[in-house]
Amino acid sequence: MSASSSKQNSAALRAAASEAAAGARLHATIADVFLPEESRLDERTRLQLKNTLDGVVGAVEADVRRHAARLLAERGAVRKAEMLLDERPGVFARLMRSGLLRDAELMEELIGRVRYDLIADALPVSLERPEAASLLVRLGEVPDSVIATAATALLVQENCHADAREGRGAPGSELPAELHHRLVWWVAAALRESGDTDPDIDRAIGEAALRSLAAHDESERVEAVAARLAAAIDPLPGEVPALLAEAIGDRRLSLFIAVLARALDMDGDAARALVIEPNGERLWPALRAAGLERDAIARIALALAEADPQRDIERFAYELDDIAAIDPATARAELAPLSLPRSFRAAIRALARSGRE
Repeated sequence: MSASSSKQNSAALRAAASEAAAGARLHATIADVFLPEESRLDERTRLQLKNTLDGVVGAVEADVRRHAARLLAERGAVRKAEMLLDERPGVFARLMRSGLLRDAELMEELIGRVRYDLIADALPVSLERPEAASLLVRLGEVPDSVIATAATALLVQENCHADAREGRGAPGSELPAELHHRLVWWVAAALRESGDTDPDIDRAIGEAALRSLAAHDESERVEAVAARLAAAIDPLPGEVPALLAEAIGDRRLSLFIAVLARALDMDGDAARALVIEPNGERLWPALRAAGLERDAIARIALALAEADPQRDIERFAYELDDIAAIDPATARAELAPLSLPRSFRAAIRALARSGRE
């Protein structure tokens, strides 16, 4: 092939790529224009989600990359270790281009976490005795050692989570085990693709990924630690309303969600979904099912509205009488599907979608 023909082919390929990119941008813009307002993320949430996704992928990548390089160095392949440590950009971008990060379960988890963090950070302090110590501090000092240990563990884990978010601590994926497993192998594949294919490097990356999977402890997530505290407290039905009100008033959203989940016999992720929904359509019946009365529901709604600008407090005030009139037994029956295991609920949704297609 002549040099002029080669140049023409290259120019044609570049033109085709540019046209494809322009078409993709147009389709994305059109999709954004017609996105329903209630489905649109606000800019604060969108930015935080991008940072969280980038941080989660980056944490897994750094862990796998460093350990794989260490294995190579120990085996005398120092040059290959140096090549692997040469953090050329591409893993996050490659996963974005692949579409793998559009995984519905992964994005549901990350969006839920971002909204949870934003709401938890912005909750107002609203205690009957403002001079009293924090709820977790007080629980950490009770004579019951099981409750005290669990409360102290949650306080420590919440502080670690806050430090990691603000760059003061070691980052981690903090994902449920199944999602962490999925992400580790995606990152491993992208790492392999970003360098020269080499059996030694492939083996080291695979071993490092297995190490990351073995080291991941789902029980240390804030949600899991909060669930253990709720189980240790084991509030009686008549004690649940006061505990929920105190948890939200003390800005302990993790404990609020864990107590609600336990009271309604549902997974923590399902309870979190109820709490972070801006319209509250499922939260208010859930609070009635947990035994809360009109005033307690109103105080919780006001706190959440102050923390989350997407909530329509005027609409809530208009509907408050109807909410207070909901029969707790009826509400429990309507929320019963949320008590099913997470994977079961996902399978039900998937089957329903397939029937509509």
